[in-house]
Amino acid sequence: MSAELIIHRAGPALSVQDLGRPGHMAQGIATGGAADRLALMEAAALLQSPKVLPAIEMAGLGGTFSVTAPSRFALTGAPMRATLDGEPLGWNESHVLQPGERLEIGGVSEGVYGYVTFAATIAQPQWLGSVATQAGLGIGQLLAEGDTLPLTGDPDPEEPPRRLPKPDRFKGGILRMMPGPQTGLFSTATLQRALATQFTRDAAANRQGVRLNHDDAPFPADEAASLGSDFITQGDVQMTGDGVPYVLMADCQTMGGYPRLGSVIPDDLPMLAQAPLGAPIQLQLLSQEDADALWQPDSARLAALRSKAEVKIRDPHQIRDLLRYQLISGVTAGDDLDRDDA
Repeated sequence: MSAELIIHRAGPALSVQDLGRPGHMAQGIATGGAADRLALMEAAALLQSPKVLPAIEMAGLGGTFSVTAPSRFALTGAPMRATLDGEPLGWNESHVLQPGERLEIGGVSEGVYGYVTFAATIAQPQWLGSVATQAGLGIGQLLAEGDTLPLTGDPDPEEPPRRLPKPDRFKGGILRMMPGPQTGLFSTATLQRALATQFTRDAAANRQGVRLNHDDAPFPADEAASLGSDFITQGDVQMTGDGVPYVLMADCQTMGGYPRLGSVIPDDLPMLAQAPLGAPIQLQLLSQEDADALWQPDSARLAALRSKAEVKIRDPHQIRDLLRYQLISGVTAGDDLDRDDA
């Protein structure tokens, strides 16, 4: 059954995101996709989907939504205040949205990017295999009040609600990075000082990059005076002309001339994306071998999350849609065995 998702109210930065468009850097197209890829995998696990589904990414503030056909949905990423027809909803859990009901998502309580993912998949036309919005490249646009999105049918609307443990990636932390092609342009003293510095997440942060603030001297790359433009990618730690590090994010450009201290491993980018203003950040350098050993395919990560998504046991007094469940399955007349022996 096809359906529509209706947006009755939209925060200032709502967009459709999936895992992006890898493999097109030569054409000047960044991978893009969700700022917090792990949140999309958590949603797929909660919905017991074998693949990652498109989601609505909400930066700081959510919106109000309804559907024209029943659909399960998952709330993941940065926790936000959410209600269904006024009843509070748990975060990092799946729920069901029925026609006529209103899903209200407010502001974040921690972190930056929240996500709502529908089991009745958002069915926008793909471009280069993705529906991800990259507004800076003119690919898609931010969602607004009154917009409608086509949905496919929920493949298993009777699947019970599930929950995952609350993640701990909304307060900053250690960013592990591997050496890059220009790490050697920084002196040993400069590199060691950068690794020992306690940075904070600056106000200059968006889907293109995050500036790391610090109070001490800049970090020059003494051998980079004649450095030519080179390819750059998500995770690269660029040192700008004033010696301040920026970590490139999902919608970064694909060419740049600033020297790169290293590249943050993919596992730690969700934590940086979700770090709020002023959150502490520290860089840690891994060897290439150690970084490679930490890598795992998305399929393995999703399988692990699916195994952790437990069925949510609910209090019957708090189940709004109790009457739509089959409550007498298995009831018999009580004389089955007597009749079998007759």
